[in-house]
Amino acid sequence: MFAIIDIETCGTNFEFRKGRITEICILKHDGLSVIDRFTTLINPECYISPYFTKLTNISNEMVADAPRFHEVAPKILEMTEGCVFVAHNVGFDYGFIKEEFKSLGYTYKRDTLCTVRLSRKLMPGRISYSLGHLCASLGIEIFGRHRAEGDAVATAQLFDLLMQLKTQHPQYKNMGVTEIMTRKVDKIKQYVLNKLPEECGVYYFRNKEGEVIYIGKSNNMYQRAQAHFKNDAKKSKKMLNELHSVDFELTGSELIALLYESEEIKKHQPKYNRMRKAEAFTHSLECFKDDKGILNFRVSESNTVEEPLVSYASYSSARSRLEAWLEEKELCLRYCGLTGEEAVCFNHQIKKCRGICADEEAVEDYNKRVESILKEFEFPYPDFVVLDKGRKMGEYSVVLVENNRYKGFGYFDESAGFQSAEELRGQVGFRPYYPDTGELLRHFVKKGKGKLIKLPAGE
Repeated sequence: MFAIIDIETCGTNFEFRKGRITEICILKHDGLSVIDRFTTLINPECYISPYFTKLTNISNEMVADAPRFHEVAPKILEMTEGCVFVAHNVGFDYGFIKEEFKSLGYTYKRDTLCTVRLSRKLMPGRISYSLGHLCASLGIEIFGRHRAEGDAVATAQLFDLLMQLKTQHPQYKNMGVTEIMTRKVDKIKQYVLNKLPEECGVYYFRNKEGEVIYIGKSNNMYQRAQAHFKNDAKKSKKMLNELHSVDFELTGSELIALLYESEEIKKHQPKYNRMRKAEAFTHSLECFKDDKGILNFRVSESNTVEEPLVSYASYSSARSRLEAWLEEKELCLRYCGLTGEEAVCFNHQIKKCRGICADEEAVEDYNKRVESILKEFEFPYPDFVVLDKGRKMGEYSVVLVENNRYKGFGYFDESAGFQSAEELRGQVGFRPYYPDTGELLRHFVKKGKGKLIKLPAGE
């Protein structure tokens, strides 16, 4: 059974006070035709801006007397129970409905099917796969574009066409409709998928003896687990043959999931994890200015470096990073400690060094290229916190950095507001420090995720 769904909203992302569902249509489909339907406006309990009124023709006045989400939630559960959740760009519709249920304290979980993805697979080469363009090209008329029922009915007609195409596709021609859309899963897969929530966190695969054999993290642990079972690589199949049980820790924050996964991999050393297993970082890249004022890079043993730029588990890893910079920034072998201190480097001879070693380039010009690399390793402030989503509604997560070093993470209630620096520090559980956490933090901060707040040094 399938539930073909379309919603209209007053926001592009779910936000409890300003981005919620304003209309929903559910068409129950048995694989051959629509056998039941449910459509209603929904009072979002927040203001609908003129932009969304113009887009959907749904105004504040229209929804004033409409039922609230919690009033129609039982009907949504009833209509979608035991069904594959089908929508055009399913992540949007499913995400909103899942978040609405989450605000009620309920975990909503259904298998999903995206008609955008299926259309791309079965009808490649289209100019656009938006519902409007796709339906127009296929002769499917939409009566009421950007209204839930009109779009849902059009999606259902598109779905019927895709089912016909799928039965003709070489990969599926010997399969029935139900087999096409859902795979038979063995007991362990069903156990894993039933246990893992569609939440952000870190998960642990264990063998029969209870040993951790793999640790992963994801913004959606349920979907990530599905990907493991679809992976045909030998290593994945071997791991799944050993898989017996699963545990997880909710983090809410993607950043905390990254940091905690790295820490836990080092702690448990799972046999099927390749990355982040190193506990000892033997070699570091350092940068210093010589008596000519030239900025130098050098690979050194970590225990000899007071302020490493970045550390690695081996000399070869550090050397590889340095060689990448040499290539990208046309640096000099001499000033990277890779040739004699007085030599004109080989890279200059093959025109990959601009000649700082032959007095053919100004120190200022060379240093600018080195400084562009150094900027990649700078945090906006030496002392700051990153505030992000918590594990539940009404909770924030906090990650603490002091003196450019990750210290730990914690959580606090939204009702407490943005606390003083000292109070925020008090919410943090201090964690082991590993040099590779710096890179995880820098990449996250540079993406502009979370809310970064500067702290007074030494408060």
